[in-house]
Amino acid sequence: MNLVFCLLPLLGFSATTWALSPSHIACQLKKPDSLSPLAGCAAGTIFVSQDDPRAKFTSIQEAISSLPEGLPATMLIGAGEYHETVNITRTAPLTLLGQLDPETAFDPAGNASTRNLVHIWNSTFVQTGMDDAQSAVLLVAPSFNASLIGAGPTGAPLQPLFGNVDFKAYNIDFENRAASHTDDANFSISQALVTDISYANASFYGCAFASFQDTWYTGRNGSTYVVDSIIYGQTDYLFGFGTAWFENVTLANRACGGGIAAWKGTNLTDAPGNRYGAYISNSRIMRSPDANATTVTDGKCFLGRPWNDLATTVYLRTFMDESIEPVGWTPFDSARPVIMNTTFYAEFDSSGPGGNTSARIPLDHILTEEEAKNFTVDKVFLERPEWIDFEYAL
Repeated sequence: MNLVFCLLPLLGFSATTWALSPSHIACQLKKPDSLSPLAGCAAGTIFVSQDDPRAKFTSIQEAISSLPEGLPATMLIGAGEYHETVNITRTAPLTLLGQLDPETAFDPAGNASTRNLVHIWNSTFVQTGMDDAQSAVLLVAPSFNASLIGAGPTGAPLQPLFGNVDFKAYNIDFENRAASHTDDANFSISQALVTDISYANASFYGCAFASFQDTWYTGRNGSTYVVDSIIYGQTDYLFGFGTAWFENVTLANRACGGGIAAWKGTNLTDAPGNRYGAYISNSRIMRSPDANATTVTDGKCFLGRPWNDLATTVYLRTFMDESIEPVGWTPFDSARPVIMNTTFYAEFDSSGPGGNTSARIPLDHILTEEEAKNFTVDKVFLERPEWIDFEYAL
C-alpha cells in the first residue's frame, strides 16, 4: 500500500497555506469529460495518462524520450500511480505538471500529500556493485557517468558537461518504496534514492519525496530549489555536492541514522561558480507520523553530519520539534571522529523544542540577523536564477 501519501494530514500543520502556480493551475485542474484534458494548457502541452484514451502516452518516460532536443516542453501528467524511473538527459527546459482535482486543489488545509494525484515510484535499492544513482526514482543528469555519485569524500569523477538548464515539477509525489513502515525497529535497507540531480538546474513546487536512506541528492554542479513540499527520510536523507535551497518544506524524520543532511563540500576547481551546500529556510523538522517511538533513537536526530570536511549546511528560521538532538551535529563516523573547522554549519532563528541552540557544538555558527542576510536565494546561487518560478508565492 502507498502509505506515505495518506499520512501527511497527521503532520499537524493544517494551518499552512499551500500555494499553486498561477501560470499552470488552469492546465492542471481536471476537466469535465466534455472538455479536452488540455483545456487551459499552453499550446503544445503533451498529455500523459494511464486511463484516459485521449492521452498520447501512458508512460512518463516514454513521453520524455519522444521529445526532440532543443525545444522547451511541457507535460500534463494525469492522475495515477506511475511505477517507473524517470530519466531526463535532455538540455532543453522541461516542465512536468501533476493533474489536480478542482474540489481539493484550493483547500487551504491541503498539502502535497492530500491534494497531489500523481505518484511516481519505484522500489530499487542499492545492492553490491551498484552506484547509489542506480536506485533513483528521478534522474536529471546529462549522462550516466554524470549521474554517478561514487564513494568516499570526493565521489565520482568530475564530468565536463551540463544537462538540463531548467527542469520543473509541480504537484507530483515521488517515492522510493524499497522499504515500507514496519513495527520492527531494526528493519532497514541500504540506500534507496528518490532524486539524483547532477549537472542540471531543477526546481520543485508542491511536491513530496519519500524514502528512508538518501532520499534527496543534489549532485556535482547541480542547483536545486524545492518549495512548499515534504521530504521523508531517516538517514542522511538530504545529501549531495551541489547547491540546494529548501523553502517552506517539512522534513519528516521516519527514524534517526547519521544526520538529516550529509553534504559533501567541493572546491571552485571542481565546481566553478557553485556556492555548494544545503540551505533550509522557513521550514519545519518533525517526527514523521509513520515513525513509532522506537524508530527514532532516544527520540533524537542530528541536524547533519559532514560527508567530507568542506560540508556546508545552513538552517534559517526553521521550526524543530523534540526529535532534534540538542548538540545539533555529529561527526560522520568513527573513522572521522572530528568535525573540522573547514565544515560550515550554521543556524539562524531556530525555534521549537529542538531549536534551542544553547547546547549546540562549538563549531555551529549561530548567525546574527546581519550575518543571516548573506544567505538568500540570490546570494547562494550567485545570481537571480531564471530557472526558478518566483510567481509560485506563498
